[in-house]
Amino acid sequence: MLEGWNRRGRHLFHDVKQRGYTGSVANLERLLGAWRRAEREQADDVPPTTLKSEPVRDPETGHAISPVVAAALCIKPRGLLTDRQARKVDALKQGSEAFAEMRRLAMRFNGILRDKRSAPLDAWIDDAIDSELIPIMRFARVLRRDIDAVNNAIELPWSNGQAEGQINRLKTLKRSMYGRAGPELLKARMLPRLHTK
Repeated sequence: MLEGWNRRGRHLFHDVKQRGYTGSVANLERLLGAWRRAEREQADDVPPTTLKSEPVRDPETGHAISPVVAAALCIKPRGLLTDRQARKVDALKQGSEAFAEMRRLAMRFNGILRDKRSAPLDAWIDDAIDSELIPIMRFARVLRRDIDAVNNAIELPWSNGQAEGQINRLKTLKRSMYGRAGPELLKARMLPRLHTK
């Protein structure tokens, strides 16, 4: 029925909405995810399986690679890896389908940010939602909810990070001062270095 149509969530949503679809983008993405998984299984002629979760061993020490180390290596570009880290990454990619998929998605996302081009982001979000990796799926759905702001953050050179940092500092100070009064305490909180010997 939808052969030849653009089957990426956001683009397809506009097409089917014009034809009378009354559901949400999230419902459409859920349906598309099931549809794409069924197509992949049909193409591969392999029954659905869950991604491996056995511990992967460090090729040098034989010890299991910890999740913290795996997470750090997952997002580090190949060019910044030491030889030892590169061997761990290779072992993790061979021993864990989930790690290989997560690293592939992380490197693609890193490339989108580095190139400052938001055009590939929509395809990345669709692939991330189809990955069946729950944390990545959640992250992609959050990006999709606020896609215009994300596109602006990628492409525009401006940032409100400095202002947000100052606002956060002032709010933290205000919360810690709640219920207390007096200029001496406020001075002690705001200018702590003046009171050192």
